[in-house]
Amino acid sequence: MIRRPLRPLARILSARAQGKDPDLIEAEERAARLAARHRAERQKAETRLLLLGLVFVLGFTTVAGRMALLSAAVPVEPRAALSSDPIRAQRAEIVDRNGALLATNIVTASLYAQPATMIDPKRAATELAAIFPDLDAGTLEARFTDGRKFLWIKRSISPEQRQRVHDLGEPGLLFGPREARLYPNGAVAAHVLGGASYGREGVHAAEVVGTAGVERVFDARLRDPERSEEPLRLSIDIEVQAALEEVLAAGMAEMNAKGAMGILMEADTGQIRALASLPDFDPNLRPPLPSRGDPAESPLFNRAAQGRYELGSTFKPLTVALALDTGLVAPSTLIDTKGPMRWGRFTIRDFHNYGPQLTVEEVIVKSSNIGAARIAILQGAKAQQDFLKRIGMFEPVSVELTEAARTTPLLPARWSDLTTMTISYGHGIAVTPLHLASAYAMIANGGRRVTPSIVLKDVAPDESRRVISERSAAQVRAMLRQVVLRGTARQADVPGYEVAGKTGTADKPLPQGGYARDKVISTFASFFPATHPEFVLVIALDEPVNVINGTRVRTAGWTAAPVAAKAIRRIAPIMGLRPGADPEHLAPVLYTLAGNE
Repeated sequence: MIRRPLRPLARILSARAQGKDPDLIEAEERAARLAARHRAERQKAETRLLLLGLVFVLGFTTVAGRMALLSAAVPVEPRAALSSDPIRAQRAEIVDRNGALLATNIVTASLYAQPATMIDPKRAATELAAIFPDLDAGTLEARFTDGRKFLWIKRSISPEQRQRVHDLGEPGLLFGPREARLYPNGAVAAHVLGGASYGREGVHAAEVVGTAGVERVFDARLRDPERSEEPLRLSIDIEVQAALEEVLAAGMAEMNAKGAMGILMEADTGQIRALASLPDFDPNLRPPLPSRGDPAESPLFNRAAQGRYELGSTFKPLTVALALDTGLVAPSTLIDTKGPMRWGRFTIRDFHNYGPQLTVEEVIVKSSNIGAARIAILQGAKAQQDFLKRIGMFEPVSVELTEAARTTPLLPARWSDLTTMTISYGHGIAVTPLHLASAYAMIANGGRRVTPSIVLKDVAPDESRRVISERSAAQVRAMLRQVVLRGTARQADVPGYEVAGKTGTADKPLPQGGYARDKVISTFASFFPATHPEFVLVIALDEPVNVINGTRVRTAGWTAAPVAAKAIRRIAPIMGLRPGADPEHLAPVLYTLAGNE
């Protein structure tokens, strides 16, 4: 930069030549330089002020824009903001073995409030209480006026309810999108499906999670986005399920029972075609868990998979199966049944006096407690324990139901000789009906243990799971057929379907110890057709009372057995089983084929 001189030589010489004062020229130059410097500094200051103003304008514009967005946006319910993971609402459908829909999803809405934007909180509270009877107008009004900015009112509402709320015209009442679980068959298969509810929730979405049954067991699979279009296929048949529940409900009413349960299982595979427990519930309106009292009194209680009962004489075929398989007895072996049988200070009695001796076959047909106890003593406590353990009576049933996985059989603390005898006829050990169905499947399929399953899959017979020989299983099957033809289960006979099975009537234990004399669990465990068993059916009634000619009877032969017969008549044709020839004179042939002597 070239600076201007304060005393320019040309102007100085010219001024001297004209007789002027050269100092004036220096003063002018000094003033001009000062003015130029002032202009430069002013321009720099103005530029700085302009830039600073622009910065402030941009900052305030950003803040104002953000505040405008926040004031216009719908508030997010705080619990949903705790996780940064997105809420996935989509849930896969559930279908039966034939593809019939059991559980699906529907689009609905949630209802929430922004009290700060309400026009008339008192009127809104009153009108909402009229639309939703479970809401209290006073409580709502108090919450609308206590200063809160957000309030959930209903997690899920119907389209009709949404329209009625919309018609109120209250700007502080708002709706959020929801996907809800729908069970189109209502209460049918309720204990299998279980139910679902909301997990994490936000205004714009809610997570649907399983609460019980297969919905809970397969919760992760049903919520997997990659498999949302792939339905979960169960092994149950919804038509068979509905028929079984209908028969159970009618039988429960006819027999004046407080509860009923039924299981239909494939003998070879353990696949469950139907599983019912009454009373039941509608999973669309699943009731809350009981906070007090006996859980078994709740309709949520799954008697088939969760209830542990002493199942009485249905255990006798298991006792005989072990004795036959170990060679201790044959079907024609005579057993001392003279009674009453005394063991220390305890006495074992039969329902009737069957005489001093019965064959092993007659012990089953007539259902002799003394005979079963004598056979159990022959085999011993250790052999009985090992056998029951091998057929799964010591552990929960590994079926895909949460309730079953948590239910361990109740076993005696000390396995004495007396315990061995009482367990031989189903007292002193408490198991679920699912345990019993699995054990009878083992007899029906020729001696192989099966794993019950509620999910449809290919299952091949596994010889490595053999528990007893085919010969022993066939001998027991022949005996159980005779129980229906001429024994305690004659009410269960269904011509053409060769029903075989065993009744069991067990007194219910009292909470304070001992047994009730007027309350029983009556059970009929069966399979059909007897010559080539395909299906196992277990029916049990809780505290039944059947009145016949003015006489009150509770035994399974007059309560559970006739209900089972009605069930077989209904469900066998649905499954495509056609009735065949079933004359009684073929029974001796069946015994010979089974190895009876």
